[in-house]
Amino acid sequence: MALSNDIHPDQEFLAFLAEGKFKIQRSRSSGAFFFYPRVLEPGTGKTDLEWIEASGRGTVYATTVVRERPPKADYNVAIIALDEGPHMLSRVEGLKPEDVSIGLRVKAEIIPFDDKHAVIFRALEPTVAEKGSQR
Repeated sequence: MALSNDIHPDQEFLAFLAEGKFKIQRSRSSGAFFFYPRVLEPGTGKTDLEWIEASGRGTVYATTVVRERPPKADYNVAIIALDEGPHMLSRVEGLKPEDVSIGLRVKAEIIPFDDKHAVIFRALEPTVAEKGSQR
């Protein structure tokens, strides 16, 4: 199977971010979501892919603190399990890096980054139902 040289899903993803849209790919036939953008569905090789606006919600699956030499500030690197299923590498901002914990519910935000845009996450406030279950 020959693929067109003009297909660049990573560039499409960045173009969506520049428009303020966080989209991920899904296979029409299997319904499976995946990330990082690709030309074929992982594991099946299917090419019936579409872009879907992600909910932007997820859960911290893993996290670590990157220690910087002063005066630079430490920061976290986290793997976020998106509610749609895929995992993505990002950061959680708005908290001290050491306060980012596995299981933390987060919401995506698109920010300018270098000369492009990036997806970072911020902690979600617990919902009323979640607050009630913590008692």
